[in-house]
Amino acid sequence: MTRRKSPLVVAVLILTVVALLAGVGYLLTNNKGSSKPKAAATATTGATATATGAAPKPSAPRSTPPAPAGTWVPADPALADVCRTKLPSQAQDTLGLIAKGGPYPYNRDGIVFENRESRLPKKADGYYHEFTVVTPGSNDRGTRRVVTGTAGEQYWSPDHYTTFQEIDPRC
Repeated sequence: MTRRKSPLVVAVLILTVVALLAGVGYLLTNNKGSSKPKAAATATTGATATATGAAPKPSAPRSTPPAPAGTWVPADPALADVCRTKLPSQAQDTLGLIAKGGPYPYNRDGIVFENRESRLPKKADGYYHEFTVVTPGSNDRGTRRVVTGTAGEQYWSPDHYTTFQEIDPRC
């Protein structure tokens, strides 16, 4: 003799499972520890390094509340910022070409930047792309570059990736 469960019991079981999965999903997305705000669409978290058991670094930036929609948020607050208008005119020209999708003056413009020295935030392979900034008087590509991230962030390097500043498009 088989016993049938009432539809009400089945519905309660399904709702319980869904609620548990939603709770686990919430905990996983809000306890990433070292995640940082992104320029495009990821949310900031209030978690600190104590969630991983390690004490926060004294120089680590404090958690900040999410920025209002439409405002610029640095991809990595630990990197220095530079106003777009403070860049050399050639860098501004390169940023204009990037916004239009080209054409670019050098055949290596747009190739994947591998971030081998890890001076930019760690991302998956293929996330960053590099573009040449024309250097007046140089017979080759020179040392100046703009590196872009898939989420829209942009970085300026005047010295062939030795240093980077995140470009602030608001100014």
